[in-house]
Amino acid sequence: MKERMLMCVAGLLLLVSAHDLSAQATATAPPPSTRAQAGAVVRAPERAVRRDIPMTNMIRRAFAAGTRDSTGRPGRNYWQLWTDYKITARLDSATQTVSGHEVVTFRNNSDSAMSSVVLRLDQNVFRADAPRVPPRMDDVTNGMIVSRLAVNGQPLPVADTRGDSIPNTRRRTTPLSQVLRETSARIRLPAPIPAHGSGTVEADWSFKVPRFEGRGYRMGRWADTLYQVAQWYPRVAVFDDLRGWDTDPYMGDGEFYNNFGHFDVSIDVPSGWIVGATGVLQNPAEVLTPTARERLSRVLQSDSTVRIVTAAERGAGKATASGTNGRLVWHFVADTVGDFAWATANQFVWDAGHANIPARGAVPFNIMYLPGHAQAFAEGPHVVQHALEYYSKLWMPYTFPQLTMVDGPELGMEYPMFIMSAVFAADHEVGHEWWPMMVGVNETWYGWMDEGFNQYMNILSDADIAGKPYVLDSLGMSYGSVSGNEMEPPLMWDGNFAGPMYGFQAYGKAPLMLSALGGVVGDSAVWRAMSDYAKVWRFKHPSPWDYAFFMDNALHQDLGWFWYYWLFTTERVDESIQGVRTTGGRTLVTVRQDGEMPSPIILKVQFAPSGAAIKPIANSKMVDANTAIVTYPADVWFGGSRTFVANLDFGARPITKITLDPNDRFPDRNAGDNVWPRDPSVITPTGN
Repeated sequence: MKERMLMCVAGLLLLVSAHDLSAQATATAPPPSTRAQAGAVVRAPERAVRRDIPMTNMIRRAFAAGTRDSTGRPGRNYWQLWTDYKITARLDSATQTVSGHEVVTFRNNSDSAMSSVVLRLDQNVFRADAPRVPPRMDDVTNGMIVSRLAVNGQPLPVADTRGDSIPNTRRRTTPLSQVLRETSARIRLPAPIPAHGSGTVEADWSFKVPRFEGRGYRMGRWADTLYQVAQWYPRVAVFDDLRGWDTDPYMGDGEFYNNFGHFDVSIDVPSGWIVGATGVLQNPAEVLTPTARERLSRVLQSDSTVRIVTAAERGAGKATASGTNGRLVWHFVADTVGDFAWATANQFVWDAGHANIPARGAVPFNIMYLPGHAQAFAEGPHVVQHALEYYSKLWMPYTFPQLTMVDGPELGMEYPMFIMSAVFAADHEVGHEWWPMMVGVNETWYGWMDEGFNQYMNILSDADIAGKPYVLDSLGMSYGSVSGNEMEPPLMWDGNFAGPMYGFQAYGKAPLMLSALGGVVGDSAVWRAMSDYAKVWRFKHPSPWDYAFFMDNALHQDLGWFWYYWLFTTERVDESIQGVRTTGGRTLVTVRQDGEMPSPIILKVQFAPSGAAIKPIANSKMVDANTAIVTYPADVWFGGSRTFVANLDFGARPITKITLDPNDRFPDRNAGDNVWPRDPSVITPTGN
C-alpha cells in the first residue's frame, strides 16, 4: 500500500516545488524552509493544508487484509456475503395483512467464523415504541410478528419472554422476543458458521400494511385496494470486510445496505389483482389472460406504449386469469439483486414499453397506475425510457431484465427493477438502479454515494431530456453559503445521526462537490472516471475510500486535499481578488483564500477589443480573441500562504476585467469580491 504523505503541521512546512516557485516568482515570499537551523525560529504557516484522506481503523484493517487497497479497486482478497431467498407470501385484503414463509441460505465467504446472525426487521419501524425519523406517521402497527424462526435447522423460542434463546451464563441477556421487536436483531448461534461455510434462516412472519392518506413511508396502502409492499420480509443483514455485521437500526431517514443474492418469490393475491415486482414473472400463462399475454409479446417490437390492461378490463377473467378459489399466485425470480419489493391493486391500468440499452438491445418496462391518474402518468413511459437509456450511456448499461414503476402513496422510492413513483420523481428513482442497486453502497452510513450521486446525474438527465445544455456552474460556489452552519454534519457521518440537515448531507452536498471536482479536472473527466468506477464495483460494496482512491487513479491526480475537505469537513474556500497592480504590459493579481479548503486559482482575463497582440503565457489558454483563462493548480497553496500573486504578462494589450473562479465552482460566501474592477477607488495602478 502506498500511503499519502501527511501535511506537516505545528510549525513544520513543506518545501515548495520548483514549479510552484516559478509560478510564484512575483508572489509574496513563501514561509520559511522546513530545514530550520538550530536555534532558528520557525514561523507557522498561515494555513496548513491537509492533503491526505484520513484512514479509520476500519479501512486500515481492510487494507491490511488485502480486501481493499489504494488503487480503489477490490483487493486481491475481496469477498462479500451471498444470500438466496425462497419466499411464499399471501395478501389478505380483508385484514390488510401480508403473511409469509421464507428460507434464506447465506454463504459466509469471509475468512472468519460467524458466531451470530443479524436480521433486518424493517417493519418494526411502524411499532408505537420504535425510534424513528420523523417520529409521527399516519398509521402505527404491531410491526413484524415472527411466529416461527429457525437458524441452521434449530428452532428458536420466539415467544419466550423469560430468557435468551441461547443461554449465556456470563451475562444477562435480552429475551429473543424483545430482540425481534427491533429493526436490527442480532441472534447468537449455538454453533458458529465456519469461514466459507453456509447457514440458513427459516421464518414464518406477518404484518399489517400501514395505511397512508398522504405520502407513504417508503411503502404503504390506500384503503384495502392498493398496496405497495417493501421492507416486508426478514432480511439477513450485510456481513462485510469493513465492520462485520451491519447493525445500524432502520429509523426511516437513513436507507439501506443489502447483500446481493437470488430471490424466488411467490405472491398469493385475489384474482383480478395485478402484481408488479422486482424480477421476471415466471408464470404469465397462469395469471394473465391470453389478451394480456399477446399484448406483452409486442412490447419489444413496438415503438409506442402498449396498453396491457385497460381501465375497462378490471377484474378476474379480464385483467387476470380467473384463478382457483378466487385467488392467483404470481411467481417472480430475480438474480443478483439486493432486495425485493412489490405492489398490487385491483384497479391497476398496465402500460408497457421498452428502452434500447447499449450493448444489450431492447429491455421492457411496465407502468401500473390507477385509472383516475391516467393524465398524471401520461409522460411516464417517456421519462422512464429516457432515464434507462441516458444513464446506461453515462455510467454503464442497465443490467437487469426489466423495470416496473407503480402508482400509490409512496411518491418516490426505489428497489431493484422496481420503483414506487410519481412521474415527477421517476427520473431520480430510475437513477437509483445504478446506485445503489447495481453499485451496492451503504446508504445508511454514506447516503451521498447513493442519493447525492443520483441528484448530480439528474441535473444532466433533466437537461438532456429538455434539449438544453447542462448547468453545473454555480453549484460548487453555492456551498459557501451553507458552510459554517452548526447543524451540518460532514458527509462521512452516519446518516442516522445527521440530524435536521440529513437531506442536505445525503442529497444536496455531493452535486456541489462534483461540480467543484469538474472545476478541477473537467466535467467530462469526472463522468469517465465515475463510469469506470461503476463498472469495477458493479454488484460489489465500495466504501468512500474505494471511491476516492479510484477517482484519483482514474484522473491521474492526487486529490487527497479535495476529498479531505469535502468529505471530512464542512469548510469552504472563500476566495477573493485582493488587489491588482499594472506595470506596462504586466499585471499582478493578488488572490486570497480565507477559508480552510484550498482550490485551484482560475482567472478569466478580458482584454480591450483592439490593440497590441496578446502574448501567450504559461498556464493560460485563449477562449477567443479577447479572453484568456489562466489556471494555477491547488498546490500553489500547499506552502502555507493564504495569498498568491499571479503574474499576467500578456503584453501591452490593456486588461479590462479579471474574474476569479468565472464558472463559480468553488465554495465562496461572497462572489462579489471575485471581480476586478469592483470599485476604482481600491485599484492602485502604478508605473513603477
